[in-house]
Amino acid sequence: MPDAVAAQLLALSPLDGRYGGKVDALRPVFSEYGLIRARVHVEIEWLLALAADPGIGELAPFDTDATTRLRALASGFSVDDAARVKAIERTTNHDVKAVEYFIKERLGDDPALAPALEFVHFACTSEDINNLAYALMLRDARDDILLPRIDALVATLRTMAHDHAAQPMLSRTHGQTASPTTVGKELANVVARLQRQRVQLAAVALSGKANGAVGNYNAHVAAYPEVDWEAFSRRFVERLGLEFAAYTTQIEPHDCIAEISDAMKRIDTICIDLCRDVWGYISLGYFRQSVKAGEVGSSTMPHKVNPIDFENAEGNFGIANALFEHFAAKLPVSRWQRDLTDSTVLRALGTAFGHALVGFEALSRGLGKLSANAERLDADLDAAWEVLAEAVQTVMRRHGLPNPYEQLKALTRGQGIDQPAMRRFVDGLELPVDVRQRLAALTPAAYTGLAERLARAI
Repeated sequence: MPDAVAAQLLALSPLDGRYGGKVDALRPVFSEYGLIRARVHVEIEWLLALAADPGIGELAPFDTDATTRLRALASGFSVDDAARVKAIERTTNHDVKAVEYFIKERLGDDPALAPALEFVHFACTSEDINNLAYALMLRDARDDILLPRIDALVATLRTMAHDHAAQPMLSRTHGQTASPTTVGKELANVVARLQRQRVQLAAVALSGKANGAVGNYNAHVAAYPEVDWEAFSRRFVERLGLEFAAYTTQIEPHDCIAEISDAMKRIDTICIDLCRDVWGYISLGYFRQSVKAGEVGSSTMPHKVNPIDFENAEGNFGIANALFEHFAAKLPVSRWQRDLTDSTVLRALGTAFGHALVGFEALSRGLGKLSANAERLDADLDAAWEVLAEAVQTVMRRHGLPNPYEQLKALTRGQGIDQPAMRRFVDGLELPVDVRQRLAALTPAAYTGLAERLARAI
């Protein structure tokens, strides 16, 4: 058996087993390797920032070649390098200190860099490195992986909304026949919701801090009292592309992670809503699913073509949201100036994003198998003439006829009526001839208001 197959079969998490290939894009970001690489990046940039400040007299500025070599240590960081850090950690029993020692190990043989050894991790607490590393990881995952997937889903739904803009469909408020809509308008509703939440997800400002053991620059000031450390720290954090957190305890308060978790929860919830609706429409026969040769829908019922993609997506979005809910509730809470409960929780960020990614992939795959069943949609509409009661009683109100709602309630509530019955009722109304003719010509399929226009405008 190939090693890769064995590893998949023995994986504890489905993200590393069954769904492994669907989350490969996240591995360089949220894996242990990704975290260590981000820490190395932050440590190197901190060292370069210190060297560039004239107030740090004992650390000479690096020339161009030395700067290039330093940055190459981060940009070229490999899995083998990460393995070396883990080997060091077996001695230190401290993951961030292992990164510091790894960098010193690599600098020690370089004459131009060796004098800077004791300025690696200078005045830093582990959280100074970790909070920035996680913020950079979250930014990469959101901007490079999640937002493009959301954009692709929105584009698919928008195309479907336009393609089916004019296809009438019976609405089912409370599960009962209701005023008609169009297939495209219902999909346009989802597009509008996702677009709004996409903007909010993208707008979350990821913040970071570099202010020492309890957020007061204690060690910094003790070593270099003449340096404006708050300004220095702000410049450093902002050069990383993050928002500066000026007031913290030992830890950056993680409010931005709560915000990004809440934004992801809302997006996932909208997708769950869509999955459940489409699942129901498939059950009603409003959508057909394409059949794949060799695929089995049931181990005993040969006819089954189950909506498994939408069920898979719903389940994975649910797992993701359970984790995002925990992140949002737990991470902003830390006892006094710091406790370590956030450390193990932060390591699960990739799991939440992984399940969300599997959900997006399954949902997109399911949507790609759908085709609208116009015959079934039209037949349902033709069997529900009672939905025109709303139109008729509203026109009666306009023209001052007595008790319009009550008359239509007596005619239709709890009982279906057909076209002749509705026609007879309309013909008996004391309405202008042209109005009566317009109502008599109305059909459930034509009673869709502005649905088609709204669907095409999204």
